[in-house]
Amino acid sequence: MTSFDEALALLAGAVRPLPTESVPLEQAAGRFLAAPLHARSDAPARAVSAMDGYAVSLVEVETGRWMPLAGESRPGLPDTGTLEPGTAMRIFTGAPLPAGADCVIMQEYAEREGGQVRFRSGFGPARHVRTAGSDFRAGDLLLAAGTSLAPRAMVAAASADRDTVEVSARPMIAIIATGDELAAPGTAHLKAGAIAESASYGVAAMCEAMGCEVVLRTRGADRLELLEDAAAKALEAADCVVVTGGASMGDHDLAKPMFGKAGLDLVFAGVAIKPGKPVWFGRANGRLVMGLPGNPTSAMVTARLFLRPLLAAMQGGNPTAELRFVPFPLAAPLPETGDRETFVRATATSEGLVPVGNQESGAQAPLAAADWLIRRPAGSPVCNKGSLVDALPF
Repeated sequence: MTSFDEALALLAGAVRPLPTESVPLEQAAGRFLAAPLHARSDAPARAVSAMDGYAVSLVEVETGRWMPLAGESRPGLPDTGTLEPGTAMRIFTGAPLPAGADCVIMQEYAEREGGQVRFRSGFGPARHVRTAGSDFRAGDLLLAAGTSLAPRAMVAAASADRDTVEVSARPMIAIIATGDELAAPGTAHLKAGAIAESASYGVAAMCEAMGCEVVLRTRGADRLELLEDAAAKALEAADCVVVTGGASMGDHDLAKPMFGKAGLDLVFAGVAIKPGKPVWFGRANGRLVMGLPGNPTSAMVTARLFLRPLLAAMQGGNPTAELRFVPFPLAAPLPETGDRETFVRATATSEGLVPVGNQESGAQAPLAAADWLIRRPAGSPVCNKGSLVDALPF
């Protein structure tokens, strides 16, 4: 069976980015840059004040000596002229520093009387000046191609003084939940043996958070002709089809057979992990297809481990960058693992990670509390409290 790392490498090698498009900056949040973003000009364009206070030439300041005020500098002014020797200028945060000044004394250290000001001791050594280009210079690379325009990256993109950006096309996603037992939430209690279908809601939310558009979402009973029809419609509407359930080897597991008429070409089928062994990935009619287990926890774990990197790769992002495990201390012990690599759901606390109590693949309630995945190699021994483990935000 394919290992976790092998499956990721196969996935990365099988995906090509979608075409690109230019969009207004205000519509770019959550998208992936298709071209590097360079600064149009220096920031700041000239030296500016980092505080409200008074601009001075520091060598001319004597504690307690009155200095005449020579006007003021406010943000947005193109130029404030030159500071005359022996004078001070009222200045505000972000305002340009006048020529001849090299320091801003915070207003907390100033005493003003009429048209003059004097300063108490203790105002140094910081000068509270942002020099020209101290943030970045014109032409500097601010964001590389493949960067996800998350909230912090949007700040950098806007600071480049660009009103449009080149991004990868938004992936169109179709989601098919399979299983005779599935019913729409709000109706399951009306039918004996039915359960509320839940996995597709988490998968759809993940896709939308990754900048994708869910164009089709449907449920299909375990009958091949019905699922083949659903598969055909999904392949026509979407760049990528995600199927939940029907991924094992039973008589009613039809997730792969439903794409048989579309010429399903598997990249991998089954990965040696727990939970989520049945996860699979391939192509059909030139579209990407990913099959996730039907159990909600398994579906969400494998979506985090495989679908999220897939969606990034479709948009020109680095799939491995979506799986940056970091060392994290344990706040409770972990048992030994079996013959499969195991991903343990856990909650972050002030003392470290605490595994959620119910690790069964069908458990749904613990998902809301599980915000980290702990990666444990196959055959790992007992891991004691305080040990460092590799963890991934879930």
